Amino acid sequence: MKRRQFIAATTLPLLGCSQPQDIIGGGFNGASHGRGHMLRDSGTGSTPPVLRKTRVLIAGGGVAGLAAARALRLQGIDDFALLELEDTAGGNSRGGAVNGIACPLAAHYLPLPGDAAPEVQDLLEELGLRQRVAGRWQYDERHLCHSPQERLFFNGAWQDGLLPLQDVGADTLAQYRRMSTLVAQLRTRSRWTIPCGGRALDALQRELAGFTFSSYLDRQGLSDPHLRWYLDYCCRDDYGAGSATVSAWAGIHYFASRHGFNVPGNESQEREAVLTWPEGNAWLTRRLAAPLEGRLQTATVVLRIASVKHGVEVDAFNVATQTLERWQAQRAIVALPLLAAAQVTENAPDFLRQAAARITYSPWLVANIQISAPLTDRPGAPPSWDNVLYGAPGLGYVDAMHQSLRSTPGATVLSYYRALGDLPQARRLLMNRPWAAWRDEILAELALAHPDLADKTRRIDISRYGHAMAIPMPRQIEQPQTLSSARLRFAHSDWAGYSVFEEAFTLGHKAA
Repeated sequence: MKRRQFIAATTLPLLGCSQPQDIIGGGFNGASHGRGHMLRDSGTGSTPPVLRKTRVLIAGGGVAGLAAARALRLQGIDDFALLELEDTAGGNSRGGAVNGIACPLAAHYLPLPGDAAPEVQDLLEELGLRQRVAGRWQYDERHLCHSPQERLFFNGAWQDGLLPLQDVGADTLAQYRRMSTLVAQLRTRSRWTIPCGGRALDALQRELAGFTFSSYLDRQGLSDPHLRWYLDYCCRDDYGAGSATVSAWAGIHYFASRHGFNVPGNESQEREAVLTWPEGNAWLTRRLAAPLEGRLQTATVVLRIASVKHGVEVDAFNVATQTLERWQAQRAIVALPLLAAAQVTENAPDFLRQAAARITYSPWLVANIQISAPLTDRPGAPPSWDNVLYGAPGLGYVDAMHQSLRSTPGATVLSYYRALGDLPQARRLLMNRPWAAWRDEILAELALAHPDLADKTRRIDISRYGHAMAIPMPRQIEQPQTLSSARLRFAHSDWAGYSVFEEAFTLGHKAA
């Protein structure tokens, strides 16, 4: 479906709504862009009036910073402080609530980690999410995504799974099988793991990292529009930009590092299990932050990090007290996005400056839509946790109440996701466009599958992330061999070239 046709189709159902959209409440929430821009606009000037001391200072309270704090505690190091810009820690794994219903503000699930991520496996064991039973690892089923897991609105009806299947032709199915074979072959030729950070790419992977995924598909003769839509969706979902932007390495890694490319009709290939919660991955980050107590300093903007004669100096602005503070530490872990790390690190090392200059970020939008009653559904597969519309500009929505297993559907929150990494001037669009304009576009988009959505919507809270995640573009994937300089160690998913929980957690753990 072409974009013009899609917009026309999604706009028409709204014409009969009985509720004026202007009475829908909501607004922007989430990341504090004003605080973030202090990194760019502010300087320390004179010596700060407040002096604090600690053994280890962690700058950044996302997944990497929280993992570093946990690793310090495991080593018996309690003399540390963690400075976080936002009012709560968690980074891209924070959560919120709309009218008492918990919902994610960004990342909303964690695939079951493989053996290449022992640090993440240990965390899940510590939190009681997995345990050994009769010599095998078993996961607590209360935290695994309940069935039905995902569905696609395609050709006017819902189908199970996200790969388009309803009424597709034999040529399309043949290309699906061809893609499956290619992924299987590449899995035997290279080692594909998550996390991949810290490990040099082999010759084949370096070759794939040199051009876009779409050009790779062209070379393989994979031109079917349904296949290409699905692969583009996968790239936008995991990397914030489509197949014409991300590298072929990234496109293959999406499948080869986890579950392969499942061939339709192959019952031996089970759908990948994932852990999820109503508040998304905030369930994990809140438990990582809970033991920190007074060592976690939120609403604190790091402005300067410097290696000095006897240790490290960190200047930060405390939003609550409106004062400038200077922290002195023996060492520091810089768990900030590369853009911020290069900005605040005094005499930044070459590897940091070069990495920051190469990186490209994808802006993201997350809209939490509170609805008062179950939506009228189109024919086909029943409501699922993840619900995607074929051909839509967005990535669909997840149902915050899906894990409740309630017997009677009722009010819930639909968390809608939109990656903007392919749009020109996307960051400016994200920040300058009024909330009402986003509201109307989102409701029009989802109305194709749910014509009564606007009538049942009570509130829409929109979170905007101007630099949400690193895009794994061609020739931007390999990290430096060292991530330390003097008394500083660096850790963030940006160093892996793409943003996933396992990469951030492992890098933070190793830095500590």
